[in-house]
Amino acid sequence: MGVSGASGTPYAAAVLRALLTAGESVDLVVSRASRLTLLDETGIAFRDAHWRDDLREWLSRGADGKPDTFTVDLDLDGVRHWAAGDLAAGPSSGSYPSKGMLIVPASTACVAGVALGLSKDLLQRSASVTLKEGRPLVVAVRETPLNGQTLRHLVTLDDAGAAVVPASPAFYAGATHIQDLVDFVAGRVLDAAGVEHRLYRRWKGELGGGSRP
Repeated sequence: MGVSGASGTPYAAAVLRALLTAGESVDLVVSRASRLTLLDETGIAFRDAHWRDDLREWLSRGADGKPDTFTVDLDLDGVRHWAAGDLAAGPSSGSYPSKGMLIVPASTACVAGVALGLSKDLLQRSASVTLKEGRPLVVAVRETPLNGQTLRHLVTLDDAGAAVVPASPAFYAGATHIQDLVDFVAGRVLDAAGVEHRLYRRWKGELGGGSRP
């Protein structure tokens, strides 16, 4: 899983919690730009030397920024953190075993880098490897409005086999809190990756179902 510098760090936290709850092992790459966003949105400084403590604090925060919203009793031994500048890391090679990759959230700069095959850091390199190996790549782009250049980059990723999942919350699932909207997007990302979760109420073909208790 890669976290780029776009606004939307609560999306990343929700996806990470769900992946660990599902028993998935996670290789985590937090870009340099995303650390600035994380600091701005949560006050958390994500440090390579203390990543486990910082990640636990991050995952405990709700989408509204309140600490200790979630009890993080998840096994963080299932997470392997790789520094964003480490181009010799495991995920930089196609021989490194992986089910696929999620980029949550994905900035337009990240989208461009992956579409053009720039591999300027481990996040972009890992995404390029995922595509060349024919593994699932899910890109949760978070930007508005989208200009023509970014749209062309997204089409390039779609043509290459990636799933483009805009961070667009839906309201039919009965959202009553900002966390519900975040969880909906996180759930759609996990749907695209084929990971089971219970983050949102699914549509059952009944009008008004989302408003029922």
